Amino acid sequence: MKQLQEQEQCQIAIEYQKVSKVFKDASYPAVDNVSLSIYEGEFITILGSSGSGKTTLLRMTNRLLDPDSGDIILFGENIRDVNPVLVRRRIGYAIQQVGLFPHMTIEQNIATVPKLLKWDKARINSTVRDLATLVGLDADEFLPRYPAQLSGGQQQRVGLARALAADPKIMLLDEPFGAIDAINRLYLQDELKRIHGSLTKTFLFVTHDIGEALKLGTRVVVMNEGRVCQFDTPENIVRNPADGFVKSLINSYRGQEAHWKELV
Repeated sequence: MKQLQEQEQCQIAIEYQKVSKVFKDASYPAVDNVSLSIYEGEFITILGSSGSGKTTLLRMTNRLLDPDSGDIILFGENIRDVNPVLVRRRIGYAIQQVGLFPHMTIEQNIATVPKLLKWDKARINSTVRDLATLVGLDADEFLPRYPAQLSGGQQQRVGLARALAADPKIMLLDEPFGAIDAINRLYLQDELKRIHGSLTKTFLFVTHDIGEALKLGTRVVVMNEGRVCQFDTPENIVRNPADGFVKSLINSYRGQEAHWKELV
């Protein structure tokens, strides 16, 4: 009840209104009539197996893809009415394949979008150093380096800093830790949760890892074959799975936990 009251006092950041996307020769829609309201400041995890539609939903949010039907509203504005380039510059986007420019220093990589937005040099320099610190990288040590001189986890931090550089209200994260080893992945999850807690931003985080989804999300979208099976808090999803698919996910998660307890 308390969470519901808090949400009602917040602005809707993202609204999906009967959004669908169908790819040629597919046996079912990639996204099938999805309607969701996401409030400013939420950390939403989108959980599903490969082909569930989670990445397609994310890519439509910043107009890397356009829906075949339905509308996506960002802070009251229909993105169909906005130049796709402008939409993307207003939204941070971090992916598993970090995509850092190998010929640029870390400083230059983080500064990419602010330079495109023609910020003054002093503002860019200050922002880059602040973001390096925010994501847990010492500015003096790491900003002069090149991507090849960083570990995978450090590169992922730089990718996150670059996505945050234009101070977007919305952050889209598509399995950003999918290629990271288990130890660093847990650490980066904690860091991302800390970063979200220190900012007033709306995060959408795609994952196929149920533990990650339940750990990070203030609410979780569970998708299967393009449809939303359940959209609720982690606690309610675990206690009251909405259908057989969600129940099977919870049972698999509990099975992993039981196996771990047997080992220790």
